[in-house]
Amino acid sequence: MDYTAFVKEIYKITNIDLNMYKEKQMKRRINSLIAKNHYKGYEDYLEGLKTDKALFNEFLDYITINVSEFYRNPEQWDILDREILPDILKKNPSPKIWSAACSTGEEPYTLVMILNKYLPLSKINILATDIDKRALQIAETGIYIEKSLEKVPKENLLKYFTKEKNNYKIKDEIKKAVTFKVHNLFNDPYPQNCDLIICRNVLIYFTEEGKDIVYRKISDALKKGGILFVGSTEQILTPAKYGLSSIRTFFYIKN
Repeated sequence: MDYTAFVKEIYKITNIDLNMYKEKQMKRRINSLIAKNHYKGYEDYLEGLKTDKALFNEFLDYITINVSEFYRNPEQWDILDREILPDILKKNPSPKIWSAACSTGEEPYTLVMILNKYLPLSKINILATDIDKRALQIAETGIYIEKSLEKVPKENLLKYFTKEKNNYKIKDEIKKAVTFKVHNLFNDPYPQNCDLIICRNVLIYFTEEGKDIVYRKISDALKKGGILFVGSTEQILTPAKYGLSSIRTFFYIKN
């Protein structure tokens, strides 16, 4: 079995289309898993994935690439706080916000902390989605290692977290402001009429075709004047192609 055949079989059992991910990177990740688990090749490994739940979960965790932290690229969150959110809230005091590919929840929770300057927690409701169920379970539990909180302002650490041994647990009132759901960016319907969509540090792993599909769907999901916030290596070179315009680096408005 070659890589192409393996990808077809993976789609059948996971609904994840690895063709939309950069082949060189994905192949390297999968080959390292095969070697680590002492399988002979793709066919042998595929059989293992079908029968061994722990192996299957490891595979999903590894290919869905869960790397996250609170306030990642803090200067960009600062722009969101000072310039973007006040404008959104002027237009709609109850904005519809979607945190796409949210991984283990650090980004939507960061957003709640920032929004809480402007709105009471009871008025904040963010939809946060990811393809990885296990990542979402971590997000819903809300317990994080100290390293992922290094960029959290000290007053927010005291206000929104409780320390549990060497970890930090986010408070329940913050958790209640976020609804987590499983979502596949390529296959599942997108929420509509969003005022703000955060989709950061995931499109870098997709092929140009994959990016094109997702940007078109995101643009359709935004209301006119809605904002897309992307990651620090994900500037859109031709935003007009998707009905978007750049308003600040990493921020795009729907025309």
